Amino acid sequence: MIQYSLHCPKGHQYDAWFRNAAAFDEQQACGLVTCAVCGDGAVEKAMMAPAVARRDGDKLAVSAEHSDAEQIRSMLRAYRQKMISEADYVGDKFAEEARKIHFEEVEARGIYGEATRDEIIELAEDGIDFLPLPDLPEEHN
Repeated sequence: MIQYSLHCPKGHQYDAWFRNAAAFDEQQACGLVTCAVCGDGAVEKAMMAPAVARRDGDKLAVSAEHSDAEQIRSMLRAYRQKMISEADYVGDKFAEEARKIHFEEVEARGIYGEATRDEIIELAEDGIDFLPLPDLPEEHN
């Protein structure tokens, strides 16, 4: 996992986690990286200082700690929990179900599940609104 500090042209700054640097590049190329505050798609990486490993194995953070980082993580956890508790899990049928809801073939409801990269691109190209559930780093420990 890699954490990037991001910013949009309107001056909003926030941190986001990605599986790796290539995942950020791929998602940005597909238009999936948008400002967490205003939704602007012209998001860029902000200058960041690296975490430097000390000889004793502990990491020494060179950059200043964001005072609201834990608050944001807490809000993301709450958002994810709310979505999971109030929406229907549709597994790998997410794209299919999202399309049915969008075209009013079934009653509108909250859903969550999995989709392939190609399915995500197709949903976005078809103008079907969706948001990824936050993937928090501690969930992979």
